[in-house]
Amino acid sequence: MADTSVTKVDSKHSPRGEMGQKYLASGVTIGMRLWESEPPGTTEELHSRPYETLGYAISGRAELEIEGQKIILESGDSWVVPKDASHAYRILEPFTAVEATHPPSHVHGRDET
Repeated sequence: MADTSVTKVDSKHSPRGEMGQKYLASGVTIGMRLWESEPPGTTEELHSRPYETLGYAISGRAELEIEGQKIILESGDSWVVPKDASHAYRILEPFTAVEATHPPSHVHGRDET
């Protein structure tokens, strides 16, 4: 029998990760998280993660570097960071985005390594 359960997450009560992300709905093979009003100047070192990420920019601007290529993300843009790809973000304007990760980033400490 297929899983027919419905999950609703009220983001006002969502847990936050160590990097400031807000965890939203999560299934067995995919999870969502929200980056809300990330401040300009926020940067991170190049790193890789053991999951694939699909993102959508809601507002603001950020620079994404993936495997030596740089792109500017603006409201309405979407992107993909492949599993294990070397990447970094630099926030240029207050930035809000939602991301889906496969498998879920928060399981087994994937987000915190």
